[in-house]
Amino acid sequence: MDAEPGRRRYDSLRRTAQAHETRAEIARAARKLFVARGWAATTVRDVAREAGVSTPTVYSAYGNKAGLTRALADAADMSADVGQMVAELEAAEEDPARQLAAMAAYDRRLFERAGDVIALLREAGRTEPELAEAYGEGRRRGDETRIQAFSAWPDGTLRQGLDVQTAVDIYGALCNVDVYTTLTAERGWSPDQVEQWWGGALARELLA
Repeated sequence: MDAEPGRRRYDSLRRTAQAHETRAEIARAARKLFVARGWAATTVRDVAREAGVSTPTVYSAYGNKAGLTRALADAADMSADVGQMVAELEAAEEDPARQLAAMAAYDRRLFERAGDVIALLREAGRTEPELAEAYGEGRRRGDETRIQAFSAWPDGTLRQGLDVQTAVDIYGALCNVDVYTTLTAERGWSPDQVEQWWGGALARELLA
C-alpha cells in the first residue's frame, strides 16, 4: 500500500524538476535573444520558439516579457553565488580588507558571468520603466550589502573623513560593470587582474 503514495511523491518531484528545467531553458533562450537582438526586437513568441516551448508556457512561467528580464536579473545574482560571498564575509568578520576582497570577488563573478544581462537591463530600462526598476533594484541590493558590512566595522576602520554612505559611493565608482568591461575588453586585463586591483584599491581608498 505504500508503493502508490511513494510513486505519487516522486512523480511530484519529477514534475517540479521538469518545471524548473523549463524555466531555466526559457531564461537561457531569453538571455541569448535579448543580448543578440536587443530588448525591443525580441518577442515572447521568439523566446518560446528558441526554448522549444509554447508561447503560453512562457507566459505561465514568467508572466510577460518584463518578467523574463527580471528573472534574468535574479539569475545573474545566483550565477555570481551570493552564498559564497556571505560565507566569506562572515569568515572575515575581523578583517575589513578581506571583506572588501570578498565583495570584489563577487562583483568580478557577477560581471564575468552576467555583465551582458546587466548592460541589457540598463539600456532597455531607458525606455521601459519596469526594467529600469529591475536594474535599480539590483543596484540597491548591492548597496545594502555594503552598508551592512561597513556599518558593522569598529569606529576608526574607515579612512578619516569617510562616512558609510560615502564609502559605498566610492565602492560603486570603482567596482562596476563599465570599469570591468573597459579593463577586460579594451585594456586586455584578465578577470583575476581586475579582482586583485579592486581589492587593493578598495583597501587603499576606504580603510584607515
